[in-house]
Amino acid sequence: MGAIVVAAAIGSYLWFVAPQSQRVARSQPHLPFGAPEIAYAPKIQFENIALSRAENFAHQEITSLSAELVNQGDRPLKGVEITVEFSDEMSQIILRESRVLFMNSPSPVTAGGRRQFEVSFEHVPDSWNMQQPVARVTGLQFK
Repeated sequence: MGAIVVAAAIGSYLWFVAPQSQRVARSQPHLPFGAPEIAYAPKIQFENIALSRAENFAHQEITSLSAELVNQGDRPLKGVEITVEFSDEMSQIILRESRVLFMNSPSPVTAGGRRQFEVSFEHVPDSWNMQQPVARVTGLQFK
């Protein structure tokens, strides 16, 4: 009887939980970053960067980074993946997170165009040096 209960529990986990974790992984795909994307990345700049902190309804502190992405290249972009790194007082990276921007937008970031964005981070460690994090392009999807 106990073996049946254990088998049912394992089966339920695999049926309900495992597929859900795969869906989460697919919802944040990594964009290509081969030779063409690496060569184009320096043409993308971040301007008007601002940080803010607020508490959400669950009493968690949320850190938000808002900025303007500037496409100084000659190709429209359907999506841009950025990686943001927070450091501590010893300049060691204490948090690194990647986000895909603009993939759900109906229009691309045009060549020479600008687009506002904001990303939020729920768990920035207390050891953060409170300095502006480093944001860099780590993936591109050309239109």
